[in-house]
Amino acid sequence: MSLDSVLADLAAAAEDPQLAPREFPLMPEGEAVDMGHAEDGTPLIDPRIFDSPEFFRNPYPYYRILRDHYPVYHDKLHNCYWVTRYDDITECYFDDEGFNTIPKGSSSGVLGNTQLELSGIEHRRRRNLYGQHLVGKSLENRIPAIERLAEEMIGDWTRAAQQGAPYIVDEDGVRSVELGAAFANEFPIRVVCEVLGFPNEAQDDFFYWYNSMMSGLGGSDTHKQGVEARQHLEDYVAGIVEARRKQPTYLYDLDGNPISKDIISKLCETKVDGDYLSTEEITSNIALIVGGGGETTRGAILNMWRLLLSHPDQFEAVAADPDHWDRAFHETLRHSSSIGGQPRHNTYDIEMHGVTIPAGSLMQMVDFSANHDERIFKDPEKFDIFREDLYSGKLLRSGYRKEGRCSHMAFGVGPHLCPGAWISHQESVVGSKILLKHMSNPRLNTSRMPKDVDGVSPAPMGIVSTRELWVDYDLR
Repeated sequence: MSLDSVLADLAAAAEDPQLAPREFPLMPEGEAVDMGHAEDGTPLIDPRIFDSPEFFRNPYPYYRILRDHYPVYHDKLHNCYWVTRYDDITECYFDDEGFNTIPKGSSSGVLGNTQLELSGIEHRRRRNLYGQHLVGKSLENRIPAIERLAEEMIGDWTRAAQQGAPYIVDEDGVRSVELGAAFANEFPIRVVCEVLGFPNEAQDDFFYWYNSMMSGLGGSDTHKQGVEARQHLEDYVAGIVEARRKQPTYLYDLDGNPISKDIISKLCETKVDGDYLSTEEITSNIALIVGGGGETTRGAILNMWRLLLSHPDQFEAVAADPDHWDRAFHETLRHSSSIGGQPRHNTYDIEMHGVTIPAGSLMQMVDFSANHDERIFKDPEKFDIFREDLYSGKLLRSGYRKEGRCSHMAFGVGPHLCPGAWISHQESVVGSKILLKHMSNPRLNTSRMPKDVDGVSPAPMGIVSTRELWVDYDLR
């Protein structure tokens, strides 16, 4: 696509009176705003909807319109193409030549030179540097740290309640706890901090680095703070790396016995083409692991507990059989993922569903929509941990599609499957099992939760994860 054609498209869009600012009414959840119809009855899409509060709280009826009528939608306002069907997105993710990378600069400004923006041989090289530390035996070695940190956080709730913490209230034998502030917001960050090998005294700094880098992604107003935080992280890691090259440190079991080296120590010993990794390479891997294992897990825990407690029969099934937590995790990520999708640039001109997409175009692969594609998942708006069409086994980069069951698309599939997928799965399930052990008769306290437009029902999750989840349970 030439620069002249791009400028012409932008100029035409700017002069279009239909693209002036517009407010959309807030609809009942599951219903779409009527944006008009074509002569043949096809519902129209106004691209301004994608920037509206209505879309963020109630996205799925609009994704349904896109899937049914505009499976590849050319959004001239945002200069991109939306791809919304499960099969199309899967095909793109596996075509590493035709859709070889996410757009340059969408993460590197804050996270550094990570493998997210690479493809082919260099991508595989970068990913393999740390991939071995996120699966298999390395994954199992983290369980004691996860269990200990979860117990420590929950064990601190009584002290917090006695000191008047705003997120815990004890009254008449019942404890009300805001599960985000009391657990989910910090739990995954603490786990990642420990398994990476950061000293305990660095934990407060680690929270600052993490929160600043995550809020600084995407060129927002906090981008500068995110870049500065990453530089602070890199300066700190440089000192740790020099120390770990000489003296590695370890993860321990619940009895205090060493079971494996932490990730930073292992990265310090890693060689590529006969050379040890540079400090910059180690830091970029750390930034990626931090990003992949933090926000994803926080959202998965809060969404999972909200959905389960909103469906008491399914919660009772999980409480009776802990093996069902895996089912609950996967169905949560299908139904209400905190990961929206992965952008791509196409390498060459393509035609998809009759739409010509010039080479180098920005293509938004909408995982949210793929997970609600009626062509794959029956009654997709329904939360059902026992649905027969969803694969709930071990996470696979190759995905799963066999005998009528398919993987959800929350982490993507193929070469760029989210590097935090296994971390998120493990922390969410192990952490939730320990939460349940400490909470007798848990139930939602909807009176304390943010409300929807009707002022009565809880605000929908939409395309962002639950931000505030109040749970009541009986004090033993």
